[in-house]
Amino acid sequence: MLIDKILRQALEEDLGRGDITTEAITPSSLPVTADLISKSSGILAGVEIAQRVFHLIDPDIRFQPFFDDGGQIEQGQVIASIAGNARSILAGERVALNFLQRLSGIATATHTAVEAAEPFGTTITDTRKTTPGLRVLEKYAVRMGGGKNHRFGLDDAVLIKDNHIEVAGGITTAIDLARAHVGHMVKVEVEVETLSQVKEALAAGADVIMLDNMEPQAMKEAVAVIADQAIVEASGGITPAQVATVAAAGVDVVSLGWLTHSAPPLDISLDIKMD
Repeated sequence: MLIDKILRQALEEDLGRGDITTEAITPSSLPVTADLISKSSGILAGVEIAQRVFHLIDPDIRFQPFFDDGGQIEQGQVIASIAGNARSILAGERVALNFLQRLSGIATATHTAVEAAEPFGTTITDTRKTTPGLRVLEKYAVRMGGGKNHRFGLDDAVLIKDNHIEVAGGITTAIDLARAHVGHMVKVEVEVETLSQVKEALAAGADVIMLDNMEPQAMKEAVAVIADQAIVEASGGITPAQVATVAAAGVDVVSLGWLTHSAPPLDISLDIKMD
């Protein structure tokens, strides 16, 4: 199972030859309870991942979640309660929190972007700018925040970027070569930077035209030129704070690499309670 492989690797990285601090201080059979507590408000993602981390360490750990992924959590709320062997809980604490904080941060940032785009009917998506090895989890977190996934990998769809255009010798040639290579069910998207490139991509039959690093006014002009003949996507250095301005230009989709490479983690802690 892919997820277990990711989690086991993270645990192996953290535990190494063992938790020498906990082994020195904590009795081997000490039962404890603990709470996962949100220190800030946001959208939850990764609660089942956290649960799985603890169960991979110790199947006898009892993990009771109080929220589902995609749910809104407020500062001070208990996300889940945990009961079991103290050594096992402490061994899994950091890995479980790393995933839960990271994924919840992505979901929260995505939710902010989705809310900003909603009045304009614009879709928010991620990109392939993900942490190596964690793409499946980070793109899951985007969905929990209300966003959509762009390509998962290079085999999902054709996306002709500036370097492809350079190699092919032009947009029209690149599109023609792509059409000849893939089946009729595969969409072809082209990244453009100028209005002249927009017109060429449109004339060559692109299904999706990505406006890369364009100013809002240029985007409006591009949207008018395309006139619903292709899906219009805006991308390139966009943050959630800029989404409303970009969406107001009339684009169909805004893709943000920021969601998976720069979203701050949600502040979540694990607090052990001794009876």
